[in-house]
Amino acid sequence: MDLEDTAARLGVTAEEVGRVHRLAGDRPSAPLPAKAHAPAILDRLAVRPDDAAEVVAGWPDAGSPLWTPELRWLLDRSIALVRADLGGHQWLPPGPALPRDRGPAWRHLYVYAYLALVDVVTHHHRERGIPDAVTWTTLADLGRNLAIDRRMNREGWPVMQSWLTLHTRGAVYELGRLQHHRGDGALSLHIPDSGPLTPQAVAASLDEARAFFPRHFPGEHYTAFSCGSWLLDPQLREYLPGDSNIIRFQEMFELEPHEEQEGLDADVEVRRFVFRTLSTPLDRLPRDTVLQRAVVDHLRAGRHWHWRRGRFPI
Repeated sequence: MDLEDTAARLGVTAEEVGRVHRLAGDRPSAPLPAKAHAPAILDRLAVRPDDAAEVVAGWPDAGSPLWTPELRWLLDRSIALVRADLGGHQWLPPGPALPRDRGPAWRHLYVYAYLALVDVVTHHHRERGIPDAVTWTTLADLGRNLAIDRRMNREGWPVMQSWLTLHTRGAVYELGRLQHHRGDGALSLHIPDSGPLTPQAVAASLDEARAFFPRHFPGEHYTAFSCGSWLLDPQLREYLPGDSNIIRFQEMFELEPHEEQEGLDADVEVRRFVFRTLSTPLDRLPRDTVLQRAVVDHLRAGRHWHWRRGRFPI
């Protein structure tokens, strides 16, 4: 195939297409479920009806005029790329960010890749004895992220498409309030948008993880919980009361020395998670909560938020 021509037709760089070609190689892909089964699967993955309707409308049926040869190639090879790393736990972009205003096939290509990998990862979970309830709760993060992306006027997906490859490779497990991400000696904690971060809910999730990983990953040894987030920025203590859920979450961690993360802008990440918008001007952002007011006042004062990492023993 002509990688440069394919890249031009996709509206991305030849380097991005070359990466997919190199990592996927001739490795096997995986088929999508039958379109007739899609509504039930999307419902189980907590995909909202409006998002599900778009996904079904853009389904890559044989002969669909929505699906050009280069789109079909990218779908097939991105599935193969992710499947080849089944069991891995590193961040893995499945392919280039596409111009999503070209229609549902372009907008949801990586959703179709996710759906093709559902059978692969559920089989992987069953081999490890992981309960179905954990499997489907974890995989239902697809619906949550599609809903957030819609709230963000389609601004959020380029990050989400890489994040969701962790779920389809068996790297992330949602256990109660927190998501736990397998790593090198530590379980990294992620905080989904699923309600208050109460100390009781956090403690229950940590206890569940302490039992879950030795049972289902006996060959892996974890000595600490870790987290990298703007939520650990000590500057939040200037604005939030000491008994707030965020401050009590911070107090669990011993922070590592601060280092700026290459390619990560904490100001952008704070706006993504607190306001679910990246383009609204500061003076038009809501100020309904203490946290929202803190974020806006901090940025309007010319200050910046920081991404901090911390850990504590299991």
